[in-house]
Amino acid sequence: MASMRNAIGVLLAGGQGERLWPLTRDRAKPAVPFGGVFRIIDLTLSNCLNSDLRRVFVLTQYKALSLNRHIRRGWSSLMGLGDFIEVLPPQMRVSQHWYQGTADAVYQNIYSIGSEQSNYVFVLSGDHIYKMNYQKMLEQHIGSGADVTVATIEMDAACAAGKFGVLETDADWRVVDFEEKPVRPQTSPVQPGMCNASMGVYLFNTQLLVPVLIDDAENTASAHDFGKDIIPRIISKYRVFAYNFRDENKKETSYWRDVGTIDAYHEANMDLVAVSPIFNLYDKSWPIHTWQQQYPPAKFVFADPPRMGVALDSVVSGGSIISGGRVSKSVIGYDVRVNSYAEIEDSIIFNHVNVGRHSRIRRAIIDRHVQLPEGTVIGHDLEADRSRYAVSDSGIVVVVRPESMIEEPE
Repeated sequence: MASMRNAIGVLLAGGQGERLWPLTRDRAKPAVPFGGVFRIIDLTLSNCLNSDLRRVFVLTQYKALSLNRHIRRGWSSLMGLGDFIEVLPPQMRVSQHWYQGTADAVYQNIYSIGSEQSNYVFVLSGDHIYKMNYQKMLEQHIGSGADVTVATIEMDAACAAGKFGVLETDADWRVVDFEEKPVRPQTSPVQPGMCNASMGVYLFNTQLLVPVLIDDAENTASAHDFGKDIIPRIISKYRVFAYNFRDENKKETSYWRDVGTIDAYHEANMDLVAVSPIFNLYDKSWPIHTWQQQYPPAKFVFADPPRMGVALDSVVSGGSIISGGRVSKSVIGYDVRVNSYAEIEDSIIFNHVNVGRHSRIRRAIIDRHVQLPEGTVIGHDLEADRSRYAVSDSGIVVVVRPESMIEEPE
């Protein structure tokens, strides 16, 4: 069995997350809450821990305060002697610029990567929802004699078009072509209408990664991106293989979600609340780790038929009180109060939110510390909502606090 002790991880967590605005107004995209008690980055970090990948650099950049705090509180204590999850802010040791692309982000931290004894480097993204054992990917990488391995997932070509990098492979899974976000993806000869889409997970031999990054940094025509520049450039020179995603989620279909847009983010949260959730947070064989504040248990009060505190097909986090209100198909964060006669459906409520009496909230995302006055109506008249809030393409209403200079805990 391949030893993960010879590998390190580099987790890219510095993107601005413009398509998740306004949830990323005050926080980095990987720090956005998910599933009530988690952050998006917890899914990838849990994959690392469950795969025994225990030396991980997290590369941050934009609005990283809450992300740094979360990793310091929740992840450092999980690591053993000689292991680490270490946040690396931009140091500009080899450049005078912010990160120009995914490859440039890794290049600018080349000294930190080189300071660790490793034969292999995983390059990971901090904004995807999935369960994956990276050790299995390393085993294939070594067994095939690969220089680089790219994780792929079979995807409908129409869904991948213009959104994901698409690989073409031979019968041995060696990559023969790579296109970044093609309008008409190359379909699989085995699965008509399907293509192999890149998951943004790369595994490099360390001795190859360093010179490749240096060459790319010196190329003024490059956008300094792994998918757009690095992978297409090295296919003909080195042994580049695809690794077909093996899902640890234990469902009929493989689960991998890019939650880079409001609609995709909302949909992924809604995947958690079904009777048999599409994405399973309760599998003890593949635990999702995080840091959680200490709150009392969730509470549901008033048993009067017209004023009953209930939550159906929902996730409700600690410290929340459903006080005579009704919640359905929703994800409720910490320390939330839903007051009498309020109705919440198909929504995501972040921490420390108060929903006033007789409020009606539908298909909305309510950010932390928002106070909704009595009788607030959101999601029932999108034209009215657009004059006050951000509304996504599919009609998800996003409500955030007025901008404040005070950084309150999440």
